[in-house]
Amino acid sequence: MNATGTIEAHLELADVEAAAKRIAGAVVRTPTMHSKTLSRITGAEIWLKFENQQFTAAYKERGALNALLLMDEAQRSRGVITASAGNHSQGLSYHGTRLGVPVTIIMPRTTPTVKVMQTEAVGGKVLLEGETYDEAYAYARSMEQQLGLTFVHPFDEPNVAAGQGTVALEMLADAPEIETLVVPIGGGGLISGMGTVAKAHVPPIEVIGVQPTLFPSMYSRIKGDVLPCGGDTLAEGIAVKEPGVFTSRIVRQVVDDIVLVRESDLENAVSLLLQIEKTVVEGAGAAGLAAVLAHPDRFAGKKVGLVLTGGNIDTRLLANVLLRDLARSGRLSRLRISLQDRPGALLKVMQEFEAHNVNILEINHQRIFTNLPAKGLVTDIECEARDREQIDKLVAALRKRGYTINEVELN
Repeated sequence: MNATGTIEAHLELADVEAAAKRIAGAVVRTPTMHSKTLSRITGAEIWLKFENQQFTAAYKERGALNALLLMDEAQRSRGVITASAGNHSQGLSYHGTRLGVPVTIIMPRTTPTVKVMQTEAVGGKVLLEGETYDEAYAYARSMEQQLGLTFVHPFDEPNVAAGQGTVALEMLADAPEIETLVVPIGGGGLISGMGTVAKAHVPPIEVIGVQPTLFPSMYSRIKGDVLPCGGDTLAEGIAVKEPGVFTSRIVRQVVDDIVLVRESDLENAVSLLLQIEKTVVEGAGAAGLAAVLAHPDRFAGKKVGLVLTGGNIDTRLLANVLLRDLARSGRLSRLRISLQDRPGALLKVMQEFEAHNVNILEINHQRIFTNLPAKGLVTDIECEARDREQIDKLVAALRKRGYTINEVELN
């Protein structure tokens, strides 16, 4: 949005190149690296852009800084305000504080604590309002008018999108082999900037957007499908119900397709990046890899560039994701076994666990809330094994001895 409050309908390569010169030296020029292991797993040639190595652990500071540097002194002295689920707020707060600009951030109450704390740590004044980004956004726009502040949109603004597009300039300079960019979409700022660079490239680069199935807002707008939008997604950084007006126009021009990924795909991608690349990535940041894993035929044999857009994930949530991934892979399991409530019944079961070298983590008895007779009980046993095959052999042995047993599965 320009100074008069109207939305510009264009974004050009020159805007992104100018932004790159403007922000040079003030943001990290993060590495772009080829991943042999992920390439083998996915069947595509994978390059990763590690934007989680920015000072604020996310690419968002590129666009925020570009917007700040284009403001006049009067705007900077009055201060700026924005609404953000976290990463844009940290980038704006960090660079605003560094430039002496007062920064007010409105965040949804559902924002992970780590993002609130990190935003305050780099100088932003945080106010929590609303349950979603859209509610926080409405509140921020009302405060903008009341206090005379300048609103810095997290995505629906040409100067912000131009700053974000510098990610693509660096990727294609470092890995000119890339022929497809897979980019997460929330409001559309990143993919607008990167797509503008990709389509100006000779030859043009294919651009594929990614959204979680719970928040397919840009997917619905571009494809004309009205899909449900809302829910508790791991990718809260791109959980936007209403994509930008400006960005939607750019997306129509520069994006070849948009694909959707499930929550389990996002969890798998976060886990793989930590295990294989030894890098912490939040749900939104792992969306690109999630798309390649979920749609292998779409990307097979292609040279694919993925942006790890951010690494700000709550440590407890990360632990849950890793444990759930272990459960899906069969290394962790919860077995529900029906027993007779008599001395030695559990011991006999334990002997089978020992014989199959499966480690027991936790045991829980249920005598009351069960359909079994009064002398029966249900026992849930959480256990750890080497792999799925080891669990399967244990279950087969228990059933052979006459036990009724079911594995509690994750969705």
